[in-house]
Amino acid sequence: MPELSKRYNPKETEKAIYRLWEKSGFFNPDKLPGKRSKTFAIVLPPPNITGSLHMGHALNATVQDILIRWKRLSGFKTLWLPGTDHAGIATQNVVEKELRKEGLSRFDLGRDKFVKRVWQWRKKYGNIILDQFKKLGSSLDWSRTKFTLDKDYSSAVLHAFSYYYKKGWIYRGKRVINWCPRCQTSLSDLEVNHKEQKGKLWYIKYPLIHSSQFIVIATTRPETMLGDTAVAVNPKDQRYKNLVGKKVVLPLVKRQIPIIADKLADPKFGTGALKVTPGHSIVDYEISLRHRLPIIEVINKEAKMNENAPKKYQNLSILQAREKIVQDLEKAGLLEKVQDYQISSPKCDRCKTTIEQLPSEQWFLKMEKLAQLAKKAVKSKRVKFYPKNFEKIYFDWLDNIRDWCISRQLWWGHRLPVWHCQNSKNKFFISLKKPAKCLICKKCKPKQSKDVLDTWFSSALWPFAALGWPKKTKDLKTFYPTNFLATARDIINLWVARMIFSGKEFLKKEPFKDVFIHPTILTKQGKRMSKSLGTGIDPLELIEKYGADATRFGIAWQLLGSQDIRFSEDHIIMGKKFANKIWNASRFIFFQVKESKISLGSFPKNKKGLAPWDKKILRELEKTEKLVNKYLASYQFGRAARQLYNFFWGSFCDIYIEKSKDQLRENSPEQTKIRTQKVLLYILSRSLILLHPFMPFVTEKIYQSLPLKGKKKFLIIESWPK
Repeated sequence: MPELSKRYNPKETEKAIYRLWEKSGFFNPDKLPGKRSKTFAIVLPPPNITGSLHMGHALNATVQDILIRWKRLSGFKTLWLPGTDHAGIATQNVVEKELRKEGLSRFDLGRDKFVKRVWQWRKKYGNIILDQFKKLGSSLDWSRTKFTLDKDYSSAVLHAFSYYYKKGWIYRGKRVINWCPRCQTSLSDLEVNHKEQKGKLWYIKYPLIHSSQFIVIATTRPETMLGDTAVAVNPKDQRYKNLVGKKVVLPLVKRQIPIIADKLADPKFGTGALKVTPGHSIVDYEISLRHRLPIIEVINKEAKMNENAPKKYQNLSILQAREKIVQDLEKAGLLEKVQDYQISSPKCDRCKTTIEQLPSEQWFLKMEKLAQLAKKAVKSKRVKFYPKNFEKIYFDWLDNIRDWCISRQLWWGHRLPVWHCQNSKNKFFISLKKPAKCLICKKCKPKQSKDVLDTWFSSALWPFAALGWPKKTKDLKTFYPTNFLATARDIINLWVARMIFSGKEFLKKEPFKDVFIHPTILTKQGKRMSKSLGTGIDPLELIEKYGADATRFGIAWQLLGSQDIRFSEDHIIMGKKFANKIWNASRFIFFQVKESKISLGSFPKNKKGLAPWDKKILRELEKTEKLVNKYLASYQFGRAARQLYNFFWGSFCDIYIEKSKDQLRENSPEQTKIRTQKVLLYILSRSLILLHPFMPFVTEKIYQSLPLKGKKKFLIIESWPK
């Protein structure tokens, strides 16, 4: 029997143990021993290929690995499928930054060469984050690793586009969308973050025609007034009841525009009168559709004033135009007052540039029926959220949903399978493969759309496209629907809702049963972690310093509900001390039983001759087994971790092991010694199994030296206590 070294050294152990697991093949469900009739599957939320492991990843992966290891030990055929996302905007930005260092832009290379350059970058850096998951001990089936731009996955994405288009749910149209002037692409509402910052509220007089009266509007963006096509007031606002239907002169432009009544005008904001600029506000655009207002675009895609603005403002940046417009209003006596005001500024989720809302011809997916599918899945409890309160975020978005802008003006991603006829203006056709000839004029060489699909469009197919859909693969039949999804609250609508309606629409089944929304790990001061601000914690540094088991256990310890976690390294240190305690207790027990030839055969069924304290520790073990099962089944990872800690350190080490020392003295009866050795070894062996999902490395290492007849080759495939 190999002996355990005096001290546990995770650095020496973890790499070697992980190699043993990989070599065993037991991460692959097809290679698991024994007949396993029940399946349990999780798809890893695919991290961006631009990413590296952060605390959110570490928490999420720890949760998933605890469940996968628990179910694997419990006799399930388990699949935890890994993969990465091509991350359209993020990856293109990274490669463009590299090009700028060389004095180049993507336009210098051209589309084909640029895409080739991104593929080279992906080959070099794209799998770094997956390798980092291994350091955490994640037992993912690497043989099934997927990438959202793999050939078969891309085929699934284009198939989904074609399906929606044939159903009449995908359409092309010019609508006001979110536009990033830096990334030069459209964005969905969910890709826009709102940052609170100091601003101004300008009160501007709009003169009524044939009158000396004014109606005063308040705005945080005076530069957009050049595109106003109406002034709106709430129909219930008695102050303006007599003005509805009249016209005002738009200051500086001298255009006559109507005063209209619309429910979206907020009587409590400013003066209650709203300037309506349909070309630069999604809300105003909706008002314009109801009242058939013209749409005038005065800001271009570079965030400068365009040719529709008065000549003196053309080509000015937004801030330059704002300053000049305010000066001109003041000179004309049309600026009533200016107030300091806290504004919510829309920012690009990726590059943090201020978003503009502009009219643009884009591709949209109708959401009305899909939203109903998503709502029904949760209302019927076929999909359950843990904690349940996160259902509110989910339903709020679905109840107020807009059609999804799915096209992006990028070069990296799934290019739309749309082909434009060169001889017929505005005519196109859908083809999943490059057509041999134009299907419209039968003569020209059709040109493919330059747009790519929103990254979230392809991610929405992840739980089934990663299993081989639309082909009827064995994996799809065996593992779909999956059982569990762990993710963060900020992508409930970006990703979770979209996966649910996609699964329901394409396979008539929800893609998973349970959605665990994990807490956000904050700094000690309660702020969001940020690498750029130097407040981020690198989990790889924690693993290097304390070991993966300590890091995992310290994270799990803090998972006590929906409350966000104020990170403290103290919990990781506690995890390290616990790993050492398990190691030292095992060394003591191994030393006691090394000369013994005991057999655990029928033990502990036969409890004859057991002392009261033997029976007590066995009862404590049974209680712990039941509670850990209960807590894991309800995703109470922190409670399970604490129960194991209290049992092993308190009941077993501090009480029973100390008591056992008296029974193991040389002058003790041989029968007493053997009985005590059996109990020690039995409790340890069962504890290693219970602790394994949380602390896989140290438990596997000890198990390899466990003097137990009939044990499995690896702890990873042992039998969970029932």
